[in-house]
Amino acid sequence: MSVVALNNTITFAISVRDRYSSAQWYNQMLGFDLLYHMDDAGWSEMTTKTEGVTLGLGEQAEPAPGNTVPVFGVSDIEADRAALEAAGVRFDGETETIEGMVSTATFYDPDGNALMIAQDLSKSMQAVG
Repeated sequence: MSVVALNNTITFAISVRDRYSSAQWYNQMLGFDLLYHMDDAGWSEMTTKTEGVTLGLGEQAEPAPGNTVPVFGVSDIEADRAALEAAGVRFDGETETIEGMVSTATFYDPDGNALMIAQDLSKSMQAVG
C-alpha cells in the first residue's frame, strides 16, 4: 500500500514566456482546450486529450525548457505531506496556497527530480458557496 492516496488527476506544469500565446499554440497544434487563465498567479491550465491529465502553463520571464514537473492531485495535502515527510521524502519549502484555487507542495524523488502534490481548493469553495 502506498504512503499517500493520489487522485486520478495529474497536471504537467511547464514554464512559458506568454501563457496566452502558448495556450493558443497548444489549442491549434494539439487540440487542448483552455480551462482558465489566472492572471494574478501567472498561471493557465488546459485540458488534454487524456482524461484526468491537464497542462499547466506557468509564466516566467526566462522559462527553463525541459523543466516539466508532474503535479499529482491529492484530497488532503497536509496529511499527505506529513505522511511523505515521515517516510523520509524531502520537500522544498512550505506548502503554498492560492486561496480558493490550490495548495501545492514540491518534493523530490531519490534522484532529485522535482514532483508536486496539489489539493484543488476550488471544488471545496464551490461546495461551501
